[in-house]
This record gives sequence, C-alpha cells and structure tokens, in this order.
Amino acid sequence: MSTQLLIGGRFYSSSSPDATAMAVSDGTVVWLGAERPGRALHPDAEIIDLGGAFVAPAFVDPHVHVTALGLKLTGLDLSSARSLGHCLELLRDYATTQPDGAILGDGWDETRWAEGRPPTVQEIDAAAGAGRQVYLSRVDAHSAAVSSALLDAVPTVLGASGFTLGEPLRAAAHHLVRTTVLSGLDRAQRDRARRAALDAAAARGIVAVHECAGPEIAGRADVRELLEFEHGVEVRAYWGELVRTADEARALVEELGVHALGGDLFVDGSLGSHTAWLREPYADDAGSGIAYIDTDAIAAHVQACTEAGIQAGFHVIGDAAMDAVVAGFERVVTTLGGPAVATCGHRVEHAEMIDAEQIGKLGAWGVIASVQPVFDAAWGGADGMYAARLGAERAATLNPFAAMAAAGIALAVGSDAPVTAMDPWSAVRAAVHHRTSGHGLSPRAAFAAATRGAWRAGGVRDGIAGTLVPGAPASYAVWDADELVVATAAATVQRWSTDPRSRVPGLPPLDPNSTLPTCLRTVHRGVTIHEA
Repeated sequence: MSTQLLIGGRFYSSSSPDATAMAVSDGTVVWLGAERPGRALHPDAEIIDLGGAFVAPAFVDPHVHVTALGLKLTGLDLSSARSLGHCLELLRDYATTQPDGAILGDGWDETRWAEGRPPTVQEIDAAAGAGRQVYLSRVDAHSAAVSSALLDAVPTVLGASGFTLGEPLRAAAHHLVRTTVLSGLDRAQRDRARRAALDAAAARGIVAVHECAGPEIAGRADVRELLEFEHGVEVRAYWGELVRTADEARALVEELGVHALGGDLFVDGSLGSHTAWLREPYADDAGSGIAYIDTDAIAAHVQACTEAGIQAGFHVIGDAAMDAVVAGFERVVTTLGGPAVATCGHRVEHAEMIDAEQIGKLGAWGVIASVQPVFDAAWGGADGMYAARLGAERAATLNPFAAMAAAGIALAVGSDAPVTAMDPWSAVRAAVHHRTSGHGLSPRAAFAAATRGAWRAGGVRDGIAGTLVPGAPASYAVWDADELVVATAAATVQRWSTDPRSRVPGLPPLDPNSTLPTCLRTVHRGVTIHEA
C-alpha cells in the first residue's frame, strides 16, 4: 500500500478544518491533521510539500456537452463578438485560415450587440464564401444561423417546424441541420474536441462531468464514443430520450451504455431563443415558446424509469414547462408513492422559472435540481436578457436558489458548457452574488452544491464523496489562493471564523472584485490528472 503525505497546506475539511497535512493511501483519504503527527503516523510516505496552497474537494460539473465544448475550444468561438460586424469579421478570418470543410461556430449573443439581431444567411455567405456550409449556434444552443449551402444540403428543413425565412433555425429545423453538420466530422476531429474539453475540465479542478446527450443533440455515436474515450476526468452519461415502460428504459440504458435517462430531455427550449415554454407570452415576442413534450409523456417516462430503478430527468426552463413536469411527477407519486420516486433521485435541469408551490412538491419528492448560476450572472438584472424577454417583474423571479435549498431541493451547480464557461469558482461566486436579492446561496452552500451536491446528483450517495474526510475518495484540487474567509454579516464574526480554533473551514473570498483561485493540481482517486 503506497501512501502520500501532503504537508504545508490549508485543507477544506469539515472534520479537520485546521489541518495542515493529509495522508492518502491507494486513492483514499486516510488521515488529516498537523504535520508532525502525520509524519510520525506515516514514516514511509512520499512527502508532497504544498507550500501553503489551498486544498479542497474537486469539482464535478453536472451539465456539460463535452464534444460541443471541445469543438468550441478548438474551432470558431464567437462568444467574444462585440457586435454583429465583429461576429462576421471573426467568421471571415476563420474561413480564411481554415479554407476547407464545414465551419462550426458557437456562442454568438445578439442581445449584447447594438444591432440587436443575428447574422442573416446572406451576411454569412458573404463572410465565409459562397458554397461553404456554415453552422453558427446561438449561445444557448437552441437556435442557429446558417449559410445557404447548409440549407441546400438539408432540403427538408424548409418544411420543418422552427423554420422561418430570414430568421435563425429553431426546434426541429435546428435539430436537422445540427445533425447534418455534426455527421460530417470524422472520429479524429471528435476525439480531438473531447480531449480539449476534458483537459480544460481537469485544468479547472474538475474530476467528473455529466454529459447531457440525446438524439437531437449529438446522437448515439457521439455518446458511445465519449464513453469509450480514455481520460482521467470521469464521465457520467445522461441520454435524453423518452421511454414508456420499465423494459424500454432498461433496454435503452443497456444499448447505449449510459447511466441515466435524463439531462437534456427537452420539455422546452430557452429564453434567449424564445423557445422556453411560458404561461404568458414573451414581453418582446407574441409567442409563448414551444412545448416539446406534454404531461402524459413526462409521467410515462418518470414511471418507467422509477419502476426500472433508473434516474430520470428533464430540461425545463419556462414556467409552463415546469407546470407540466410537476404534474407529471405528481401522477407518478400518486401511483407509486413518494418514497419510490425519491429513491431514484430524479433530476430537473435548469429549473429557472419555478414557483413556491412547485419548489415544495419537488423537494418533498426528492427531485434534484441541476442549476447554472452563471446564467443569472450573464443574463439577469434589470438590463439583462431575462428582463428584455420577460419584463422586469417576471425576470426577478428566476433562479430562486435560496428558496429551493430551503425547501429541501438538493442543488448541483454546473455550467451547461459550452453555453457558459466551465469555470466552477465563477459559478460558485454567481450563486452567492445572485442579481436578485434573497435568491443567492451562502458560499459554503454554493461550494457544496458544486462538489458534494454534484456527486449526489450523479447517484453517489455515500455521504463522503466530494469531501475531504478519512475514508473519502482522494479527489481533490490544489489551488493558489491567498486568504481564506468565512463570509458573514458581522466583521467581528468573520475575523473569529477564520481563526483555526473556530473549527469552521474557510473558502477563498468570492466577492465580485476578488481574484479567483488558480488550479495548480487536480487529483482524482489519488491519480494526478492535471498539473500546472
């Protein structure tokens, strides 16, 4: 049995908040405490001097699209586009340096541009060159602007729902062209993208991700290849496809090798693309969004998965979509009982528009919420996209994390990368500094939701995963961080709580102007998967 003794560090541990040393044997934390007894207890251990670095449980991102993120990292990233003109300039430059093959771009957001509109087919053709297939996904991945060559390659798109001449493609039309352009990639391109994405995860202190796959996202081949792909970052795969019976559920899981039937199983779309399903019309559009599945289908899926002992879940953003989800769950609770439903730890992804009654019901049924606080940081506030789409009053109700946590809904904090950056400290900070007063979490609650909560959302309920206590897996990250604090309302309490004698573990400061920690090393079950 090999043992490592980490010394000279500061450890985020509920059992030993004043520890300066930690022993790890064969991938398991076996001891925390002071350096001197650590050396005496483990005289033959390999010594690793941390030089005062901060050591904390590693992060888990519970909502990621690995290949799509990698394609953004290795291809045309439009998230920096400051205007429509800049977006087209980035496209033109990329087309010049990459003269062959289809162009995949990601991340444009017209709500940040003075022009306030997406690029047209004609503008894309002019920038990329005639005859070039171009697919430019909006930041939320629920609509895309494309070239005329790509439209010509998918003639059925003209009759599909979500096609409107002169506008970005949505719904079925969007899914058709996305499937076409992704099918043109070869295995080497896809694997290069996966490596880039998982390397980026490890470099940010992430040891596991939950892939939210589905037939209309990247398809069966992609999820199979991802699960075969070897990397130190662990992948748990969710597949968003409806089933009607327990046998169907078991067969689908076995066929694909996935872990659960949820993730981006779309009940609706997104607010940015006007496809989130709302009770009342959008403030800036006549429609109320799109309902992809109804209460009957939701109830059948939840019941089938519950009977099979498989975790289910849904992508749900709008309030009408949440009405359908809660009604579907309620039918299954009535039929099978609350304990049977709670045992499976079913999930809802995003859950942005959710009211107090729905929060209470989902909390009672043990439903977990996988949330993305950076959505609020990016699009919340009085002048943000949410307010433009919904009006200020409705927008202020979005993402009520504090109420969800208070009602017993277990939260898991993630990114939905590539929609927002895979940057867990930024997500934790966004959860704390919510744009709506009273909706934010405490720093410790937010950090727990990005570590312990995310493991739990992935079905790991041993009570120690995502912590640094004896017996826990040695999955941790080493950070360059200056001071550690426990955020409180009173300065005197804050000074006391950072004293080791208080037995309260501190976290790096998360105020909006603070410098977030830099990852020095990421370790998963005792194996180093990233080192700066």
